[in-house]
Amino acid sequence: MATIEREGGDRTMDDDGRGFGARPEGGAAPLGPGPADPLPYEGVWRFTAPAVESSVPQARHAVRDLLLRQGVPVSDDLAQGLLLIVSELVTNAVKHAAVLSPTIAVELAVGAEWLRVSVEDNHPYRPTALETDHGRTGGRGLLLVREITREAGGLCEVEYTASGGKVIWAALPLKPARFA
Repeated sequence: MATIEREGGDRTMDDDGRGFGARPEGGAAPLGPGPADPLPYEGVWRFTAPAVESSVPQARHAVRDLLLRQGVPVSDDLAQGLLLIVSELVTNAVKHAAVLSPTIAVELAVGAEWLRVSVEDNHPYRPTALETDHGRTGGRGLLLVREITREAGGLCEVEYTASGGKVIWAALPLKPARFA
């Protein structure tokens, strides 16, 4: 079972794009810190899980439950897209990285205007999005992640970690659900 931990009080994004203000303008400077008083749902949560198939639904449920528990004002469409991204990224880590990375880390960072999910493993292979091939039944997960992210107006990237592994992240603009 995965354990979710809320990370320290730092609510800003560092230069590597980890945290709240993803670089939405193709590498522009981070959006900077949020409001002086952080919103109740802002924070960074990280959990680790074994790189096994059962971790895919566990990660998806953990992120969904976290969004609900924290009261993140996310629309149904954005939440469903985020959960599909989590499923695809964790599935990729389980299928392709488990041999060198028996544990994966999932992080969710929520700010006033952005939310960011990342999956980190210790395998050095940097995946690429495959083109659509209707004859294949798999292998298009990263393409799907990039498309969902693009449609939401966000960013998706693969970066190497200091330990030689990689982190794949998607940052989506948080457009709070409007209630009438």
